[in-house]
Amino acid sequence: FPLYLGPTGSNCFSPESDTAWLLSSTTGTTFSDIAKAAPLDAIQMVPAAGWLQIFFAAGWFECIAYHRQWNQEGRVPGDYGYDPLGFTKREGGFESEELKSLRLKEIKNGRVAMMTIAAWVSNEMIPGALPVWHP
Repeated sequence: FPLYLGPTGSNCFSPESDTAWLLSSTTGTTFSDIAKAAPLDAIQMVPAAGWLQIFFAAGWFECIAYHRQWNQEGRVPGDYGYDPLGFTKREGGFESEELKSLRLKEIKNGRVAMMTIAAWVSNEMIPGALPVWHP
């Protein structure tokens, strides 16, 4: 929350922001510049060092998830032991019908999101690739 508002309380990620935080001091790219750019152009504006950091952070998380799932009692994917709302403390735990249904809905939602991103990227790269008009 404080990062979103910035030190002055303004939204520093907005294209109209007066105080823009630097994304890269070597290239002079700010978060406001990223917000002004087209989506695929914004991806290209992130420096290679930034993508390397993202890659290593995601890889570290995936290594932990792999270790927990396959090397520690074969736990259910997504069971990181953090359940503040007590979903798994119900009768049946992770194997209850309600949680099985919720996991299936989450998988289907992820699949729809992947198809949506593929359609969005193809429409950005090949204008008119999708027969749906948008402003």
